[in-house]
Amino acid sequence: MRADRLLALLLLLQNRGRMTAPELAEELEVSVRTVYRDVEALAASGVPVYAERGPAGGFRLVDGYRTRLTGLTDDEADSLALAGMPGAAADLGLGAELATAQLKLSAALPTGLGERSRRIQERFHLDAAAWFRTAEPAPQLAVVAEAVWRQRVLRARYRRWSGEVRRDLHPLGLVLKAGNWYLVAAADGDVRTYRVSRFLAVTVAEEAGRRPAGFDLAAYWEEASRGLEARILRGTARLRVTRTGLQLLPVMFGAAGERAVERAGAADADGWAETELEVESLPVAVSDMLRLGLEAEVLAPPELRAAVARRVTGLAQRYA
Repeated sequence: MRADRLLALLLLLQNRGRMTAPELAEELEVSVRTVYRDVEALAASGVPVYAERGPAGGFRLVDGYRTRLTGLTDDEADSLALAGMPGAAADLGLGAELATAQLKLSAALPTGLGERSRRIQERFHLDAAAWFRTAEPAPQLAVVAEAVWRQRVLRARYRRWSGEVRRDLHPLGLVLKAGNWYLVAAADGDVRTYRVSRFLAVTVAEEAGRRPAGFDLAAYWEEASRGLEARILRGTARLRVTRTGLQLLPVMFGAAGERAVERAGAADADGWAETELEVESLPVAVSDMLRLGLEAEVLAPPELRAAVARRVTGLAQRYA
């Protein structure tokens, strides 16, 4: 482990130039004292590293020195697929490998390209989680990821709405959606999606998992997502909305809200426009309409309008 850390320290100095002991300690997740010991070890092995004193001091390599020890290990190469998502890499147990792999790649780049790569990392960041929502804890994620990677059968105990079930799953891939992890797996001849946070217990069997010929994870996920939306959005509500309401529709309802904005007719003299919004079952649709507050009025279907009216009347009585 120390050899990997020494290489990471060397590559940090090569890629970034002068760095202080606290900066190195933060990057390597060790103590400052450990950094000093590692620098001494590098110097003793012949690496031309030296310390600069003073407020702007730190450690640096002799100008022009570059190491060619930049070969990637298998795990480091695997981690590069998650280069834009360090949080996801850490969830899968590849955080350290990703950091080292990125350092090695930067060290192998010519000076100009290396500087461009650093600028991109400084100025662009991908955050996969949804706003105002904390990702669900997924304590079984590492074991699930192992089964996916080794293509082994996953023996799982899973929590469904109707209760617990036990399944032997043939893992096909993991998907990170809005900060939450989903396992795509074959079970009983069908390909299904499982929310990783709902696994209660999992073990990796030695039995090899079966993967359908030509299975495409991205294509499956896109089709499954469309199918889920079609199953959830069971009806259509006719609405009368204000200008503010039109602005709120995409924010609150995503793609369905965007489609509603596109369908909106011309606004009347008071700024109200009519449109149609795809909605879920009646109880969910009532709650969604209340979220729009005074910026929308349900015109149809009659049962939804009546249900909203009953809920509003009940609220008025509650807060009278």
